[in-house]
Parts: sequence; structure tokens; C-alpha cells
Amino acid sequence: MTRVALVTGAASGIGAAVSTHLAEHGWTVAGLDLNPAEHLSASISLDVSDADSVRRGVETVTAQLGPIEALVNAAGLYEMLPVSEITAAAWTRMLRIHLGGLRNAVHAVLPGMLERGSGAIVAISSELAIGGGDGDAHYAAAKGCVVGFVRSLAAEVAAHGVRVNSVAPGPTDTPMLAPDSPWRDPAYLATLPAGRLCTPGEIAHAVRFLIDGPAFCVGEVLSPNSGAVI
Repeated sequence: MTRVALVTGAASGIGAAVSTHLAEHGWTVAGLDLNPAEHLSASISLDVSDADSVRRGVETVTAQLGPIEALVNAAGLYEMLPVSEITAAAWTRMLRIHLGGLRNAVHAVLPGMLERGSGAIVAISSELAIGGGDGDAHYAAAKGCVVGFVRSLAAEVAAHGVRVNSVAPGPTDTPMLAPDSPWRDPAYLATLPAGRLCTPGEIAHAVRFLIDGPAFCVGEVLSPNSGAVI
């Protein structure tokens, strides 16, 4: 029986690792991303902050592959700025992509999940939503909003058979972290109990656990972060 998963941000980084991992474990995976994700059963190029585009993309995926049983919201961006340099445009852009993108994807897939009485939603947040970070205020705020949205939605739909959870990674070895990022500094890595960055594949395992794992995981936030937040 075909199980269809939709992954936003599927073309690179954590989203690409999640989509590949799910496909290796029996899922038919579709991706939504600004860039094409050619390794998937379906790939639609769009801006996740555009609600109409996401709705049309979900309709296309459903017509091609069937009902969406799992949503993984991994689309995002990262930048470090002191608060004094966060413009209104930068603040809005961060929220539109992280929180708005999640809202748009959920709004498009949730009615079908509720109608069928089953489904799983996993949103990628960040350990910065839990612990904060110097120079990360607008990113941490957006990711903190994701956690609040997840917990509220989980309470709203759990009784209808839809499980909603979050994975909040620590610094992860993806192209989103520039080569000169302070998160790659050996001095910082030495402060981590694991002594290294997370890998995208490790995050993918956490995501699949919440999708395929026990039904009692509702409103949870898993934080695979190499011990950055304990």
C-alpha cells in the first residue's frame, strides 16, 4: 500500500535527508521547494510562504500520488544578525518562511487528514527556540513560534487521529551553515558533549521515529543536538 509523504524544503539539507530516508523506508515522497528535488516521486518548485502556491502544489501531489499521510515541514533559512541590524523586512521574511510556510502546508494537508482520521505532521524547529543564541533573535523567535504552533495544533487534532510533533535540531552539517560559521568553530564544537555537529541523516531518523513511531507522541519536541541543550 502506497504511503505518501510531503516534505517542504526537500531539495537540500535536512529536507533532502528526510525525503531520502523516508523513501528508503517505503514512503512515496513528494517535495515542495524553490529548487527542484529530482530524487523524489514528485517535485514542485514554489515559495512555501505563498499560501495559494502551496495549496495548488498539494492538490497536484494528491492528484498524482494519492492522499498525503505525512507532512514534514523543513523549508527554512538561517542568518545571524544582532538585533540592532534586524530590519523589518528581515524580521517579516524569517516569520513568513518558517511560521507562514508551516501554516500554509498544514492548512493545505490537514483537511484530508482529518477526513480520513489519520495523519502525521512533523515540523522542523531548532534548539535555538529552546535555548536562544547570540545573534539569532529573529531566527530563534520564528522557530519558537513553530514550537508553539505545533503544541497548539497537536492539542486541537489529536482526538481526530492526527499526530503533530516537532524536531528541534542543534547545529547541523548542512550548506545552510557557512564554512566560516561560528557553529563550525572547533572551539564551539569542543563545548558539545558529542564534539561535533549533527548530521542531516541523524535528524531524518528522529523525524521518521515521530512519523512511524508510537501513537502516544503528541505535541513532543525532540531535540537531537549533540548535547548542546540538555
